Amino acid sequence: MSSKIRVRFAPSPTGYLHVGGARTALYDYLYAKRFGGEFILRVEDTDQERSTEESMKMQLQDLKWLGLNWDEGVIIKDSDADPAMLTDSEFSEIGEYGPYRQSQRLEIYKKYADQLLESGRAYYCFLTDEEIDAQREQARRENRPPQVNSPYKNMSIDEAKAKLAAGEKAVVRFKTEGLKKDYIIEDLIRGEVKFPSDMVGDFVLLRSNGMPVYNFCCAIDDALMKMTHVLRAEEHLSNTLRQMMIYEALGFDLPKFGHLSIILGPDKQKLSKRHGATSCNEYREKGYLPEAILNYIAMLGWSHPEGKEILSKQELIDNFSLERVNPASAVFDEVKLKWVNASHLRALDHKTLWSLTEPFLKQEGLELPEDPEWQDRSLEVFKTSMETLKDAVDLYKPISSAHFEISEEAKDALSWESTKAVIEAWKQGVSAQPNEFMSQEDFEALQNQVKDTAGVKGKHLFMPIRVAVIGKPHGAELKMLVPLMAKSELLARADRVLAKI
Repeated sequence: MSSKIRVRFAPSPTGYLHVGGARTALYDYLYAKRFGGEFILRVEDTDQERSTEESMKMQLQDLKWLGLNWDEGVIIKDSDADPAMLTDSEFSEIGEYGPYRQSQRLEIYKKYADQLLESGRAYYCFLTDEEIDAQREQARRENRPPQVNSPYKNMSIDEAKAKLAAGEKAVVRFKTEGLKKDYIIEDLIRGEVKFPSDMVGDFVLLRSNGMPVYNFCCAIDDALMKMTHVLRAEEHLSNTLRQMMIYEALGFDLPKFGHLSIILGPDKQKLSKRHGATSCNEYREKGYLPEAILNYIAMLGWSHPEGKEILSKQELIDNFSLERVNPASAVFDEVKLKWVNASHLRALDHKTLWSLTEPFLKQEGLELPEDPEWQDRSLEVFKTSMETLKDAVDLYKPISSAHFEISEEAKDALSWESTKAVIEAWKQGVSAQPNEFMSQEDFEALQNQVKDTAGVKGKHLFMPIRVAVIGKPHGAELKMLVPLMAKSELLARADRVLAKI
């Protein structure tokens, strides 16, 4: 076995990257980087009905967005491939242990299935689905485990091949007969786990169409790709016995296993779509930062030795250890995630924050100044109210010239006898401003001037001015908004409101 730590993340390309999968990838990545190892990306795409190249592309893009860069495996060639390695496919590979897509390794699996057949550790089984169902039903009635008892387990290979040549269909089954012992692993997270060999019956290695089942190709790939550690979700714990049997039968060294707890929703059920967003792409579209996602999901089962909660990726690498990974299930908390995201967001310099925020603003068609100094001032005002990048849309919308409209709720304030005088005084005061943008002090002085000129106070002063500025009598504090709005924009809005009176 390799002396250098080698870990892998092996997603099935059947949809977006789920946060649970992202956490597994993160722990693998952190473990490799913490101890100078290698992080490998293998794609388990033997499920022909559900696996798609589009899903694979989405998952690779999500991992790249998160910054979980792998040392070997499948890559999208337009983003990070060596031109010398390009093929006609949209994907390429880096590393010496490929192919890294299981659908391209079928000959390898057949080779090892043949080896097990020749050694007597596997056999061709011609049982039909109906015969298997009948056996399982009989076992259920007798309160026995629903294990298959194949009459073909001792058939010679020559006889089996003759049946195959005659057109009969068969799966290849692993023969568990004679393995009367307990299999034990020292799980890196759960401690000692014991598997009685009779937990499983003779299990399928290759389906009748030649496609390998998960446990067979997973064991073969982990061994041939020289994985030293396998960190994966706890639902795979039950697969470990079959994989250990395959390792033993083929003389492979066993990697060290660590099984991570599942992530629960607030109702303590496994996190799923019914709990809301669960894919990394959904959080990306909602305006979450990748470093915040990494920070939060790292803490779903692991804790910093000093109890710190806001951590950079480098801090995660520097402090990660499996000893601090908790085997108990963690609950996904959207409120806590938003707090972590807001903490990372507010720590960004304004140039970076604007570059990340601007696409969300443009997507909504907001028209805002291109001036970097203005952008800096606006973020100083708004970033404390932002938990996600997308929150900026509602904050900036009132000052976007393309989104000014006079709301229905403004009708009452516009009907007051004193309103016209207030807005005319406001307009006159704005016109007299010497600069294109007012300061907060300028605005407060002007508001007092309007109060004296129009002879009103309280809501009869504030509400008409607010309507003249944002089109409605309630909303954000004007002393924050007005200094971000150009004189020309304020005058144009005042004219539109006056035309309604």
